[in-house]
Amino acid sequence: MADRFPGYDVLTKRGTQSWNPQTREVIDARLEIDPEAHGFFEGAAWETLKAVCRRIIPQPADRPDPAPLAAMVDAKLAMVASEGYRDARMPPMREAWRQGLEALDAEAMTRHGRPFAALEGAEADGLLTAAQQGLLEHPAWAGLSAELFFKQRIIPDIVGAYYAHPVAWNEIGYGGPAAPRGYVRMDFDRRDPWEASEARPGREDAALRENQRVGRS
Repeated sequence: MADRFPGYDVLTKRGTQSWNPQTREVIDARLEIDPEAHGFFEGAAWETLKAVCRRIIPQPADRPDPAPLAAMVDAKLAMVASEGYRDARMPPMREAWRQGLEALDAEAMTRHGRPFAALEGAEADGLLTAAQQGLLEHPAWAGLSAELFFKQRIIPDIVGAYYAHPVAWNEIGYGGPAAPRGYVRMDFDRRDPWEASEARPGREDAALRENQRVGRS
């Protein structure tokens, strides 16, 4: 994905008419999140959340400013007591996260003798895969479905946090909120000059040139 939109940086739009002051304020706040900021989880639960985030969305080791996924999930839980809806088989959001992380830790201790945050990559992935398949049944789950926790909390909350951050927008060529400029060329395979250009086979150099002009339009 790193080379799919070469030379593209959504933040070059910050000072252009693509974004209004409200958009800049929201995005600036996301960029200023401290990766270690947390107020909802503490201790082992915070370390487990960070480890889960690393396995669900592995970010490049050389990325200078990775998306602070654990901090974003923690902030959501600290600020929002409820989303206003939930599967009747699941406990409320905060309770589900607390219980789910404790259960993952308990499973890790039982199977590997170490907390989840201390597991090797393959070990951690194995536990998460087992959760996805509904194969975890440690008493610590206490009625919470590991499968539902994975599918309705881990994936939506972590993946949602990632794709709400500009570092992910660069990977997928997303231009951020279209306010106030909007989009004009809405036909199939048409692109406005302030949108990212994809490096399709044979036009990599052209895509690079076009993407370097995005912030100047």
